Amino acid sequence: MSQKLIAVCIIFFLFLCLQFNDVCSIKCKCDICKDRNYTCETDGHCFTSVQKGRNTDQLTYSYRCFDQKTFPTLIIGAGKQGEYCNETKSDVGDISFSQSACCQDRDFCNDIKLPLPRPVRHLQASQGTYLTSVQIAMCIVGPALLGCLIVIAYYWMRTANHKKRRLHHHLGHGDDSIEAPDHPILNKGVSLKHMIEMTTSGSGSGLPLLVQRSIARQIQLIDIIGQGRFGEVWRGRWRGENVAVKIFSSREERSWFREAEIYQTVMLRHENILGFIAADNKDNGTWTQLWLITDYHELGSLFDFLGRNTVDTNNMIRMALSIATGLAHLHMDIMGTQGKPAIAHRDLKSKNILVKSNGTCAIGDLGLAVRHDVTTDTVDIPLNNRVGTKRYMAPEVLDETMNIDQFDSFKRADVYALGLIFWEIARRCNVGGGIYDDYQLPFYDAVPSDPTIEEMRRVVCFERQRPNIPNRWQSCEALHVISKLMKECWYHNATARLTALRIKKTLSNYKVAEELKM
Repeated sequence: MSQKLIAVCIIFFLFLCLQFNDVCSIKCKCDICKDRNYTCETDGHCFTSVQKGRNTDQLTYSYRCFDQKTFPTLIIGAGKQGEYCNETKSDVGDISFSQSACCQDRDFCNDIKLPLPRPVRHLQASQGTYLTSVQIAMCIVGPALLGCLIVIAYYWMRTANHKKRRLHHHLGHGDDSIEAPDHPILNKGVSLKHMIEMTTSGSGSGLPLLVQRSIARQIQLIDIIGQGRFGEVWRGRWRGENVAVKIFSSREERSWFREAEIYQTVMLRHENILGFIAADNKDNGTWTQLWLITDYHELGSLFDFLGRNTVDTNNMIRMALSIATGLAHLHMDIMGTQGKPAIAHRDLKSKNILVKSNGTCAIGDLGLAVRHDVTTDTVDIPLNNRVGTKRYMAPEVLDETMNIDQFDSFKRADVYALGLIFWEIARRCNVGGGIYDDYQLPFYDAVPSDPTIEEMRRVVCFERQRPNIPNRWQSCEALHVISKLMKECWYHNATARLTALRIKKTLSNYKVAEELKM
């Protein structure tokens, strides 16, 4: 390492020496240098003069280079020091008038025409000044030493970063014997929940970045619990606590960045939004992994849960209310210095909703979300290649008639998807006596398992089909309420759909009324 560093310094020093002439020399106009495009180069001065003959009005201009070695001789031979460069003569031989000047302040500084009879603009006189050997040495050694210092600093930082990456890689494999950077909230006895409550109570925008990175690099991956277009989801462990680790592939960097950005929006944290813990990009030496760490819910996604379980009417309303509450919080803009912009999800579906241990739900996967800027009334649409899930796309999205410049359009598309999710939950509602339907995705009987945009457009836009609502749902009050809501969610006319807040209030009122009956 040290030998390579010395070699680099020597090469850099020689390069500076070769470049010295360019640094300490100037170019001048030269009227006799035809073979060099009327240009000369010198380490001394540029010279110019003008002469006028006795019997003519024609002026003769001369342009030359004076080297550093010859210039002192010239000025001494002229008489007083500096006189040669600022010499004005009149009535000498055939010359009626002559004027001369020297300069060294810039390239081609002598490319001017001296005026007659008196020079108005004087070039910078040299006054016999030129670089001494000490100055030349400083001109070379100074930049060379600076260059060596830069090279040494570069290699030192590179070595330090390499060691740091190795340490982070070690931490990333869950070795708790290596502690994270000293931080007051990273104490052994502090749980993730308590840590988040301590640090986000004021803004609700997530943990400090230092703490996020420290947590991310102490996580031990246990087992894989899901896969998708973005990458994989793992169950991880941090100091004995389960966390979910979403690992994005490198081509999904924009989705990873966008989701981390949205999760850290001020005041976003809510019991019905998936709890964000940390985001980090981890270099394992071969490729970069993009990690997003969130709360872990062992019951899995709503899609997985409904495939394995049925729910009673109380749990159905409880689930539906929690999802509507989470969506209403997303859609709501909170004004003030610690406010929250309105956010639309754009990819709401049962696979992107997590079931908590208490039977409520939390909305996750915000990689396609958009925010509304109230001050400019604009929508910040993320620049990534992903689109929403075709099966859950609203009619105006499928036929491309949605006004993407109006934020309410995105909220109405979310509500359409919410109605489909309610239908999925209602099918699994056991009203007693084992009467319920098998779990199915919306439009399972109208399109293939992986439908195209054209197939969905035909069914939803042209044929205007919607998921079937069994007649028996009308005989159960809870199913009747939720079926009425889902119908009002998937109106073809987007402006006629309910808002998430209205849905939340309807379900909340029904839940309160049922509790009072008991």
